[in-house]
Amino acid sequence: MTARDSDDPGGSGGAPQPERPEGRRQPWWSSVALLVFGGIAIYVLLPSLMQVFGAWKSLSNVVWPFAVLAVVCEVASFVSLWELERIVLGTRRWFPVAAAQLSGNALSHVVPSPAPGGALEMSMLVRAGFDPGRTAAALTASTGLQWATTAVLPALALPAILGGARVDRRLDVAAYLGAIVLIALIAVGTLALAFDGPLRLLGRTAQALLNATVRRSRPISGLPEKLLQDRDVIRETLGARWPAALTAAAGSTGFDYFALLCALRAVGAEPRPSLVLLAYVAAELLALVPLTPGGLGFVEAGLVGTLTVAGVSSSSALAATLLYRIAGYWLPLPAGALAYLLFRHRYPERQE
Repeated sequence: MTARDSDDPGGSGGAPQPERPEGRRQPWWSSVALLVFGGIAIYVLLPSLMQVFGAWKSLSNVVWPFAVLAVVCEVASFVSLWELERIVLGTRRWFPVAAAQLSGNALSHVVPSPAPGGALEMSMLVRAGFDPGRTAAALTASTGLQWATTAVLPALALPAILGGARVDRRLDVAAYLGAIVLIALIAVGTLALAFDGPLRLLGRTAQALLNATVRRSRPISGLPEKLLQDRDVIRETLGARWPAALTAAAGSTGFDYFALLCALRAVGAEPRPSLVLLAYVAAELLALVPLTPGGLGFVEAGLVGTLTVAGVSSSSALAATLLYRIAGYWLPLPAGALAYLLFRHRYPERQE
């Protein structure tokens, strides 16, 4: 999903935005400026995009079991995200949650800003009978939990970097790597949600690094307390089901990363998975650049570059990036359109 490119980690289409009060609507020129800068960005990144798309011929030589597994992992990532949203919404229904998320995700991959995708998901869930306030709080908590699982990935990469682990040719070894990432995400998330100490330490460390490396008029303060407040909001929204929600969020991120590993294996590349992990995090961040839909162009250029640094040949990096983006970016687009049509059929507009 880049979780669903994610546009945002897991691909939820962005957290719902609060309604603007009358008289404070976004000025028209800001939208025009966004479109202009987006067009410039696409033009600048067009050569990188053409290089990635030009690698489609090499897909005929991929190891198809791994290519199919990459798609299966992306499906598992989406299902994990739907389960997370079912938990935070407190519902057993699958269809409205899945249809709203797929539709919002597809829209956020068509327009530069993730806000319309989040607004569409919000409106569809309300139309399906969910309480607006509860829905807004639930989707905000879901987005925060997805971001938290993605943010810890660089720290998980450090032991593997020191160990120099590589992607093995055997499927079972690749599966073990994905399982280790999932377990580590759940363990770190449990520590953060259950105890104050780890978050306080993280906040103090980040605050000290920011104040020491970035010159600013006023030093940053209160970051540990802010992290604890945000954690408490998420935990309060999740209630007693926070372990299940954490597992689902870790699954969404972990399966998306595993899809990238499978795409690399499908093209015959064997880089260090630790460096691939850093490349994955970089791609997630680039997907948030609000100049192109879903970071289109930014993700492709960044992922090819970082995979090359990780030891992948340029041709394999192009092919793996194309396969990964097909599974996580392009295939969910028609799926989102179909989900929206099915949703409209099941929940027709009420005639006033």
